[in-house]
Amino acid sequence: MSVVAVLAAAGSAVCFAVASALEQSAVKREQPSRPLDLRLIARLVRQPRWLLGWLPEAVGTGLQALALNLAPLALVEPILVSGLFLAIPLAAILNRLRVHVRDFGVVALGGAGLVTFLLAAQPRGGIPQPSLVSWIGVALWLGPAWAGCLLVAWRVAGPLRGALLGVATGLLFAVGASLLKTLSSKLATDPLSVFTTPQLYVLAVVGGCGIVLNQNAFQGGRIAVPLAAITIVDPFASVLIGVTAFDEQISTGWPQVGVEVFAVLAMAGGIWLAATSRADSRRQSPAPHARTQPEQAG
Repeated sequence: MSVVAVLAAAGSAVCFAVASALEQSAVKREQPSRPLDLRLIARLVRQPRWLLGWLPEAVGTGLQALALNLAPLALVEPILVSGLFLAIPLAAILNRLRVHVRDFGVVALGGAGLVTFLLAAQPRGGIPQPSLVSWIGVALWLGPAWAGCLLVAWRVAGPLRGALLGVATGLLFAVGASLLKTLSSKLATDPLSVFTTPQLYVLAVVGGCGIVLNQNAFQGGRIAVPLAAITIVDPFASVLIGVTAFDEQISTGWPQVGVEVFAVLAMAGGIWLAATSRADSRRQSPAPHARTQPEQAG
């Protein structure tokens, strides 16, 4: 176990918690918007609190990359999940709402499922550059799942909408991380060649959509709802993409498979509990000149 990796992961968890709380409290001041509505971002860039949230976001991303470079996903991810326990009270303070014990339970259940899955699966190996056929294989299962989340989220509101958009965001973040992985070797040897690589431009589109959906997700329910979904789905989908496209191996013997199935059910249960939680009965006090919000505050 690398001490530097643990410290970097812990620092990343704190940074992501602060960033998420700042961004969510700013997003809550805006009227609910449709998924992938760029006008939401256009309004948010005029909010200093939202822009401030990107400073710890950038630092957290750098620390996460350092941690993953020094230690396996199974060690780093549990530490990152712990940041959710900080994000919940921070968001409650910024939104002037009380903390719900249920939110900690949701995070604990989903996080425990994710940690158990990673420890049992032990993803390893793989190739640096998947083939086009492999990427098509990823699209065949990830595309319908992502589109299904958006279609249902389009018709619902509240925590269920936040959870569905959180799942969709996590899927995009996983794709983005996988695309970045294919570019990392070229960045180290021939940086200029990256600009002639199609993955770079796909990454730009996927990353942009992920940012917009992330903010959309923050509008549905308390912060634990979308953030738990994003934090659980992102690494889980990354493992699936690794198996599908990068020829990575996971443990398939007994009792590992049984543990993995149980862990997936726990992750799904955590997201389901988040999606079925009730919205806060108190409304957030609008800031001066802020838009009023017809939804209940989360």
